[in-house]
Amino acid sequence: MADTPPSNAPAAQVMVVDDEANIRRTLAICLEGEGYRVATAAGVPEALEAAAHQHIDLAFVDLRLGSRSGLDLIPELHAANPGIRVILITAYGGIETAVQAIKRGAFDYLPKPFEPEQVKIMAQRALQARLEELRLGELDQLGVKADLVSRTPSMQKALALARQAANSDATILIRGETGTGKGVLARAIHAWSNRSGNPFAVVSCPSIPTELLESELFGHTQGSFTGAHREQLGRVAQAAGGTLFLDEIGDLPLQLQPKILRFIQEHEYERLGDPVTRRADVRVVAATHLDLKAGVLNGHFREDLYYRLNVIEIELPPLRERREDIMPMAQRMLERFAGENERPAKHFSAEVEAFLRSHDWPGNLRELSNVVERAVIFSQGPEASWANMNAELRPRSLEQRIGDPISLEALEEGHIRRVLAVHKSLEAAAQILGIDVSTLWRKRKKYGLVGEGNASLSLR
Repeated sequence: MADTPPSNAPAAQVMVVDDEANIRRTLAICLEGEGYRVATAAGVPEALEAAAHQHIDLAFVDLRLGSRSGLDLIPELHAANPGIRVILITAYGGIETAVQAIKRGAFDYLPKPFEPEQVKIMAQRALQARLEELRLGELDQLGVKADLVSRTPSMQKALALARQAANSDATILIRGETGTGKGVLARAIHAWSNRSGNPFAVVSCPSIPTELLESELFGHTQGSFTGAHREQLGRVAQAAGGTLFLDEIGDLPLQLQPKILRFIQEHEYERLGDPVTRRADVRVVAATHLDLKAGVLNGHFREDLYYRLNVIEIELPPLRERREDIMPMAQRMLERFAGENERPAKHFSAEVEAFLRSHDWPGNLRELSNVVERAVIFSQGPEASWANMNAELRPRSLEQRIGDPISLEALEEGHIRRVLAVHKSLEAAAQILGIDVSTLWRKRKKYGLVGEGNASLSLR
C-alpha cells in the first residue's frame, strides 16, 4: 500500500503531457484520485502555454510528443516554473535516455507500461522533494547554508522529525558520525522554530579548554579567575530567547555536567564569581558522535543528563548509507564552489563520478565538500578530473593493492561496486566482469548493491 500523500498533496498542481489521449486520461484519473489538481496537454505548445499561465508543481512528460522530444521540454518547463519536478514517461531508449533526462533536469523517469501504484508513489516522492526544497528556501532567507535535500528514506525521516520537533521547546539530541551535518541540522531546527528571530549560539565542547568552558557557557565577573580582566556574558545569556547548540556534548567535562543539567531543567545558572542566580529562556539542542549510553556505563557521562538530553533523538545516517544523494550534493557543491571561486568547472569526469559514487566517505559531507572544493579550485576547464583530485584518494579507493589483508569476497564486492558505478546497464557491467546478467543480479543482491551505482536493466 502506498504511503499517505504529503500534506501539500490536495493543493498540488500536476500536468500530464502526452500525445495519446488514453494515457492522458488514465494518468489524470489516477492522480485526481489522490487529491491532486490535474491539467493535461497533448503537445509542447499546449504544455508551454499552460506552464506560462499557472503554477505547476509536477509534470509527467512523455518522451515522444509527435515530432518533438519530451527531453527538450524539460528545461523549458523549468524556465517557466522554477522548482517544478518533471517525470519523463518512456518506452524507448533504455537507461541511456533516462540518464539524459536526469541531466536535463528531470526528477525521475516512468517506464511504460506502468501501474497506477507506480504513478502514485512517484508523484508523492517528487512532491515531497519539492516541499523540502521550499522549506530549505526558508532557511536560505535566514542565512542558513543547508544541503538537506535527500532521496534516502532514513535521511528523509530524520528531516521530517526535525521539522516536526522544531517548534517545541523540547531538548533535541542529534547523533551521527563526524561530518554528517549535525551542526547544519541544528541551525535548520532553529530556523524552522518560532525562535528563529532570536540568537543561535554555539559552544563546541571539545575545542574549549576545560577551565574556560564554564565561563564560555555562563559568563564571569571581572577578577573571578586569573585572566578575567573584564566582565563577560556567557553563551547562555547571548542566546536568550533563542537556541543554544552544544556541539559534541559527549566531550563535556564531568564536573560541568550537573550545571548543564540544572540549566536544562530549570533554566537557571550563575556566572563565575557572581552568586546571583540568573534565568534565561533558551532552547537546547545538542549533538554527539559518541555513544552516550556507553559513556553512562563507563562513568564518563551522567545518566540523568543523558535522559534529559535525549527527549527527542535524531539519527543522521552516514554518507555511505546515502549513496543516491552523493551526486546531487556533489553537483550542487561544484556549482557553489565554482561560483565562489570564479572557476570554469561545470561537471565531473566519468572517472571522478565513479569514484564519488563508490568511495565510502569516512569523513562524510565534510570530506565530500573538501574533495569537491579542491577539484573545482584546480580545474582548468569545464570538467573536474582526476588531475584536480586529492592524489592519495585514488589508490586507496580504486585499486586494491597486492598483499593487503582482505578477503576474496571483499575484493569481489569492491570490484563489482566500481564496475556498476561506471557502466550504465547490467548487460555492459556483466560483460566487463565476464559473467552473465543473472549471476550479476544475484551477486548484487548478495552484497546489498541493488539500487546502487548507475547500472540498471535496459528498458524495453
